[in-house]
Amino acid sequence: MSAKKAADGKKAAVEKVAAKKAATKDAGSKDAGTKGTAGARAASKGAVVEGAGRKPESRTALVRRARRINRELAEIYPYAHPELDFENPFQLVVATVLSAQTTDLRVNQTTPALFAKYPTPEDLAAANPEQVEEILRPTGFFRAKTKSVMGLSKALVEEFGGEVPSRLEDLVKLPGVGRKTAFVVLGNAFGRPGITVDTHFQRLVRRWRWTEATEPDKIEAAVGALFPKSDWTMLSHHVIFHGRRICHARKPACGACPIAPVCPAYGEGETDPEKAKKLLKYEKGGFPGQRLNPPQAYLDAGGRPAPPLEAG
Repeated sequence: MSAKKAADGKKAAVEKVAAKKAATKDAGSKDAGTKGTAGARAASKGAVVEGAGRKPESRTALVRRARRINRELAEIYPYAHPELDFENPFQLVVATVLSAQTTDLRVNQTTPALFAKYPTPEDLAAANPEQVEEILRPTGFFRAKTKSVMGLSKALVEEFGGEVPSRLEDLVKLPGVGRKTAFVVLGNAFGRPGITVDTHFQRLVRRWRWTEATEPDKIEAAVGALFPKSDWTMLSHHVIFHGRRICHARKPACGACPIAPVCPAYGEGETDPEKAKKLLKYEKGGFPGQRLNPPQAYLDAGGRPAPPLEAG
């Protein structure tokens, strides 16, 4: 073989190896780019790239996690209480009915005049509807609410001797009284455990993945099974307090939330601590609470009572 042919062969072999290396590099770059894009897409959706296929949470783990959150909330809100002013079961059942589609604050600013004029079921049952409507006007839907509170007052007089019954099956027979209202009355007027599934409670227990149920009675059953019955009433207060003050519907204050380390929904809201702090409501944000006459424990913890109606 001539020297020229040997050189040409060697050159061709080198070029072939170089071309093979280039092809391999291009393929690797393409794969890396694809993986990078997929990773970015997963990250943008909040997906966990590593650890996929993790086992679902066991029942035992769920119970432990739920109870830990409740313990944390109990430390954050040691003064949690029903945020409707009341002095007896009759006032509480009426106030709870009036709280539909309005704030507890508005109800608390309105009921003093109502109960001053109609202190008993007998008085309210015999009232002039137009006068009751005028008192209840600030709460909204005042005609329907007048009909409900006068109707339940009449039922109390005619069927229960003017006394609010202390059994669930009796309470839900009263006009305007559903399971939510009944459990508020049972838990806070009679000391009988009950879970109050209001909008805040529904939102938070689903956020915390305690249940996927959407119907109040199914949520009540699912969450009730995670806790001892003796915890139900205070659990309701803890969750509702947290929903009103920190874990809001549209923009939770995640960056100012004390239970963030154990919350599976952390990051759904504002995570910057300073921005989140500005989202806090009621006493957590330095503002008045819902009650005109709150429990002493709330005041001792720095809570501020709400202003009377004439104060706006």
